[in-house]
Amino acid sequence: MLYETDYKELKLFKKGKVWDVYEFDGRLLIIATDRISCFDVVLPTPIPDKGKMLTQLSLFWFSFLKGTIDNHLISSNLCDLPAALEEHHDELDKRFVITRKCEVVPFECVVRGYISGSGWKEYKQNQKVCAIALPPGLKEADKLPEPIFTPATKAEAGHDINVEFGYMANNIGQELANKIKDISITLYEKAAAFAQSRGILIADTKFEFGMCEGKLILVDEALTSDSSRFWPKEHYKPGGPQVSFDKQFVRDYLESLDWDKSPPAPSLPQDVVEKTQNKYRQALESLAGISL
Repeated sequence: MLYETDYKELKLFKKGKVWDVYEFDGRLLIIATDRISCFDVVLPTPIPDKGKMLTQLSLFWFSFLKGTIDNHLISSNLCDLPAALEEHHDELDKRFVITRKCEVVPFECVVRGYISGSGWKEYKQNQKVCAIALPPGLKEADKLPEPIFTPATKAEAGHDINVEFGYMANNIGQELANKIKDISITLYEKAAAFAQSRGILIADTKFEFGMCEGKLILVDEALTSDSSRFWPKEHYKPGGPQVSFDKQFVRDYLESLDWDKSPPAPSLPQDVVEKTQNKYRQALESLAGISL
């Protein structure tokens, strides 16, 4: 289990909600810890091996999608780590990537194929999600007529905020925004078709992109249980919450508590930890065929 790192041997680039990022030789070392965040608050209770499962699933998707878009990955091999971290190989094994540095586009690029989560809450108010009009009469978890692109602001602290596509275009330029929207939907459709063949519905997912040497590339994680809603196809039944292989299980538990979703977050009981770990493991095994 790895909750956080403190490698004095390297320059700390940033600490995210889940990832610890270091810089060396003009590259980034991105380490997936076992921290879990919900409602944009980091919980005090880790999910054992979660970082390994996220990393291995991202690596699978990076490879699967490389024919559609390039990504920031350089290596995930222990032998390519800085020599100064040799004593940390055991704790880093399977939970890191070495990547190119790039200028990250400051938006979460969300694609929704089904109506759920914050999208469902917004739809109930005005039959729209991020100003996109949807058909009347949809039930929670219904499949949408076609996937929709619903960006959100990237918050270093606090909550990400869903925004209209026009807001994104005004901030980064219409041409780049259009390109990101199109590639996000293409990536989602390709991944969703594959996942469905493996018995999993991808209800929605979040991509992040960056510019590297003038080229748009995929960065951060990709199609993991942290950044997506994975529903087992055999249990899918529109009209309410779904069985899932992602952190929605933790969100549902936290929603049952008297917590205002502001730090500090409550601890998770052991049974919630174990069930969450098993859900992440099921997603990895079903999608990538990898067992940890």
